[in-house]
Formats: sequence, C-alpha cells, structure tokens
Amino acid sequence: MTIGDHLQELYGLPAFVFPGPDEKRPLPEPDSVAWRITSDVYDADEDWEDAFARFCSAVDTTRVRALIVGAWQEAYDTDPSAVIEALVAARDRLPDLRALFLGDMVMEECEISWINQTDVTGLLAGFPRLEEFGVRGGSGLRFPAIRHDELRSLTVQTGGLPVDVVRGIGASELPALVHLDLWLGTSWYGADCEVPDLEPILSGTRLPSLRHLALRNSEIQDDVAAALASAPVLARLDVLDLSMGTLSDEGAVALLGGQPLTHLKKLDLHHHYLSEPVQQRIRQTLEPAGVELNLDRDDADEDEDDDGTVHRYVAVGE
Repeated sequence: MTIGDHLQELYGLPAFVFPGPDEKRPLPEPDSVAWRITSDVYDADEDWEDAFARFCSAVDTTRVRALIVGAWQEAYDTDPSAVIEALVAARDRLPDLRALFLGDMVMEECEISWINQTDVTGLLAGFPRLEEFGVRGGSGLRFPAIRHDELRSLTVQTGGLPVDVVRGIGASELPALVHLDLWLGTSWYGADCEVPDLEPILSGTRLPSLRHLALRNSEIQDDVAAALASAPVLARLDVLDLSMGTLSDEGAVALLGGQPLTHLKKLDLHHHYLSEPVQQRIRQTLEPAGVELNLDRDDADEDEDDDGTVHRYVAVGE
C-alpha cells in the first residue's frame, strides 16, 4: 500500500491549494485554511521556492497559521534544503505560524520511500512557536536532538525510519509534546531501529506531557508491543496506536499480559495479523472499561513460501 491522498487538514484547518501562476481563483482568509504550496516533481514549470514567493506576495502572511509543503522539483533526487532555507528566511513574515508539514506527496508524485529529506530541525529552530510539525519521507532524513518548548505534535511518516532519527527524537527535550506519531517502517526501505533505540521514548522522561503515542507501520510491531507492556510511559497515555504494522498474537498477548490498559481512551491496532480468539480477548478485557478499539484488519495480507516461511507486510512501505 502507498499513500494516495493529500492531507485534508492541518491544525484543525482545511487544506487549501495555493493556485498555480496561471490560475485565477479567489483566495480565502489567511487564517482560515492550511495553505498547501506545491510544485511538480517531474518537469516543473515553477520551482517550489518561486511558488512560495508568489504566496508571500499574494497573502497576508502575518495571519497564516498553517502551511503544508507539497511536492518540490525532483523530490526523488533532490532534498528540500532550498525549501527549508526559503521558509526560515521568511520566518519574520510568518509570526503566527503554528503548524507545518513537509513533504505532502502522494504516490503519483513520489513514493514515500523515494522522497529525499534532510535535516529538518532547522524548521523547528527557525519557528520556536510551532505547535505541530510533520514530515513525510525517510531517505536522508536527519533529526539531531533539539529542544523545543512549544511543540505539541510531532509526526514522522516513512516506509523505513533511520535509527539515528529515532535516537535524535528520543534525545530531544520536548516538554509540551502531547502527540508523537512515528512510522517505523521496514528494513526493505531503510528501517534499522530496534526496541532498545526506543527506550528514551518508552521511558517518557523527556516527554512529560505525552498522552498520544503512535509507534506504527512497523515490521517489529510484536517487539514494540512487548516492550510497551512494561514501559513507564504507558500508564499516562490516553491513546496507544500500534496500527499499520505486523502485529500478531505474540505481541498482543504480551501487551495484554503487562500493565493494565483499561485507563486508555483508545487502542488502535488496525491492519493487524491477530487471530479471532486474541481479538476477542482484547474486546473482553477493554470494552467493559470503555476503551475505544480499532481492530479492523483492513488489507493486511500475508504470503507463505514453499518452505512454510510466512511474510507479513506493513501498511505503507514503498
């Protein structure tokens, strides 16, 4: 499975695509939408930076609250360094910016694991009042440890998340962070994280405000679930999301056998490989406590080799 739809909203605001140079459309109020600024990956008539310059001329950017960076030219071969430079250079013109997403591309533009990224922490340093930040694409992605006092939501969507990024996020000081969503991915597309690399996140020491933890789209989902069973951070979560990965009975049983989960408001396990008896056990344990469950199997599928080896797949890989 790949990503087929662009973001529909950001920061609670509906996404609005800033018109191309030849389009004539009325523009909404600057603070009423999340502005999606995009170019073309292939044979772009206008570079992303030029589209952004037109945006800054056409819109009262002092009122803009949310920006979505779509495609930039040759994203399969070019990282967004120039995009980041343009955004940071305009930071004084964006005093109310609170949300930023980098790399909102669908499969027709660039498969998630083809998207080239770079060190994205310059955006967090350049916009210290950001409350939401997201990035898509793991190739070349870097996230050295940083402190950010206002960030409440961090999302990293990849088909394979490099371990150095996991370690950088785990070493970051993010005292206001409520929502953390990491797509760990598969080794086929660059994931090399193991459970010990997640320990700073699972301890929650640097994330005192965390209430929503998503560690998903992972081929090591059973190991992650087993580690969470005794993780200190679990007791203060409202939402636990282990969806989109290869979760099997082994991981689910380990999770159920650890700390109580009845304090959760929601447990999301969709796209799983659980047997019906284990699903029923989850329901019987958590539904009486009012925990909202998502046990949809979706399109989770598995193959078996002639020698009996079973292959299971994450939801988003390429």
